Amino acid sequence: MTHYLRATLRILGRAIWFLALVLLCLVTIWAAAALYIDLPATNLSLPAAILYLAVVIAVLFFFKFKWFSLGIGFALFAGVALWWLSIQPSNRDWQPEVAETAWTEKDGDKITIHNLRNFDYQPGLLAKPRWETKIVDLSQLRAVDPYINFWGSTLTCHPILSFQFGPNDHVAISVETRMAKRPNLFHFAWFFKTVRADLHRCR
Repeated sequence: MTHYLRATLRILGRAIWFLALVLLCLVTIWAAAALYIDLPATNLSLPAAILYLAVVIAVLFFFKFKWFSLGIGFALFAGVALWWLSIQPSNRDWQPEVAETAWTEKDGDKITIHNLRNFDYQPGLLAKPRWETKIVDLSQLRAVDPYINFWGSTLTCHPILSFQFGPNDHVAISVETRMAKRPNLFHFAWFFKTVRADLHRCR
């Protein structure tokens, strides 16, 4: 019975160690990506990410993947995570379609929308930026229509609310990711602070 219990505990211990190693691999990849994507000194971001990975791997091999090495790996991740959480929102060199942030002023039923996006879109050409100021009258609100825009897969969509003022005037509102101008960003970069969610108004 004692031998069976020890064998069970040994198997359980190895299973927990394996799960901890897998978790460490995942958070290490995230931490390296955070250094590469969100480090303010972009010329140091790639070396910092590579150095971080090299240190974690070296620690694991030096201590022969024992629990102590996993603990060091998680401590290094915690350091990067604390730094990442301390990053404050800031203005960056945003992509043209999200370069401005909409804001409003209210005077009775009159709403003045500043930085209303009304780009000139032509097929096969880059959109021409155009930011406008628009006044709408809440007493003229006639309808609110929701729209869902899908990008190929139905797993990804972009909800939009369209407000109709009077017979023909419309203002559309949506929450969009605000991407900085930086090449070679992967889709998972949306999980980092180089991307921000903002409310945008467009005609």
